[in-house]
Amino acid sequence: MYTASIFLFRRDLRLFDNAGLHQALHRSNTVWPIFCFDPQQVEEHPYRSLPALRFMLESLADLQLQLVEASGRLLLFRGQPQDLLPQLLQQSGAQAVFVNRDFTPFSQQRDAELEKVVKQQGGAWHSVDDLLLHPPENTRKADGKPYTVFTPFYRNAVRLTVPPPKPLPKAQWGTSVLPIESNRGCDLMSFQMEARHPETPTGGRSAALAILVKASRFTNYGEKRDFPALSQGTTRLSAHHKFGTVSVREVFHHLLPTLGSSDHPLLRQLYWRDFFTQIAFHFPKVFGNAFQSSYNELPWSTDEQRFSDWCEGQTGFPIVDAGMRELNNTGYMHNRARMIVASFLTKDLHIDWRWGERYFAQRLVDYDPCVNNGSWQWAASTGCDAQPYFRIFNPWLQQKRFDIQCEYIHRWIPELRGISPTRLHRWDKEADSLGVQDYPAPMVEHSQVSQQAKELFVKYARR
Repeated sequence: MYTASIFLFRRDLRLFDNAGLHQALHRSNTVWPIFCFDPQQVEEHPYRSLPALRFMLESLADLQLQLVEASGRLLLFRGQPQDLLPQLLQQSGAQAVFVNRDFTPFSQQRDAELEKVVKQQGGAWHSVDDLLLHPPENTRKADGKPYTVFTPFYRNAVRLTVPPPKPLPKAQWGTSVLPIESNRGCDLMSFQMEARHPETPTGGRSAALAILVKASRFTNYGEKRDFPALSQGTTRLSAHHKFGTVSVREVFHHLLPTLGSSDHPLLRQLYWRDFFTQIAFHFPKVFGNAFQSSYNELPWSTDEQRFSDWCEGQTGFPIVDAGMRELNNTGYMHNRARMIVASFLTKDLHIDWRWGERYFAQRLVDYDPCVNNGSWQWAASTGCDAQPYFRIFNPWLQQKRFDIQCEYIHRWIPELRGISPTRLHRWDKEADSLGVQDYPAPMVEHSQVSQQAKELFVKYARR
């Protein structure tokens, strides 16, 4: 039993069913709840997302209230944890540091450094599994190797029992003011954020619970999830999973009674999250390289103007541009639209998937390195269990099938609101005759460039 310990919040901004925090409380007389704003993550950085930062700040504000209600307070600091921990350990009298485990190469290297610092101070380090339904070590094949195809991974993982969520145990918090707060402490109000778009997801546990309480509306998720115009066709819990305002176990057990089976399409999405995370854990090369190494030599286009047009939603393909404009305005994009725009970038424009991966990282409110990487490599046909290179999304057919009345397109592309769905579904043939001044004609001929993509992939698949 420790006299006192520190719990570092990271991607787990909640008290309920927080495995690392609960272990700290069970094993310590007093726990100091701390969050550090690491400059590498919250200041200028190639992968920083302002919508994600806003969501995190909102979630931290909610966490502060949770702690106040539990007779505690959240200690906030600005700086790298490895620089702050020596003073925090000394001034708090903590004998141990507890964290929840993460799985990216960056996270693992960071935690190895933190463990070293803590042990140099004579403290104990505890890294606890909390992020996934099941840790990667528990979902391997019988021979000990990781799965690289989703279906057998899922069949194996679904047989494992998902632990039930646990309420906050009795807690004694460290609440006194520490000397380090005078020069390294910070306040949430010190972060200046731009005005929020009304469709940007709101952070915080309260917002997540407001979604979960309406679980019955997701019974038809399988039929509704592919239509981006439907505001309630998907849960929009992805950012809450990213920042842990609710645990994945809590979501699973809350939805299971309503959905009836772990094979429900919505619950399968939680297993896809586990799958992509364990791929990133077992194969860290995927950050920066194709999972299928033969595709590392693909001669991707480096056309920066075309990439810029894609980023800005100016490709002349309405369903693609609607998705990109939703992302740029709100920090969120419907999953069907994500697949369409990713396929278009890689298979129609032949631009490197890593460019798209990075742009999503800079824009998404729910940016998760493992899921983002896995999804991009799926769309680009370079990943494990990826979309076959010869199955290329036709953006015109995707638009006609999943935005039949062009509600999604009209919502995000005001230049096209005067054009009927019938004519928009013939935009590839009639763009020049419709007289729309402020919206471009299609930048490429889909049938032509998709055939070129197939020929390119065939050439490199054989290497």
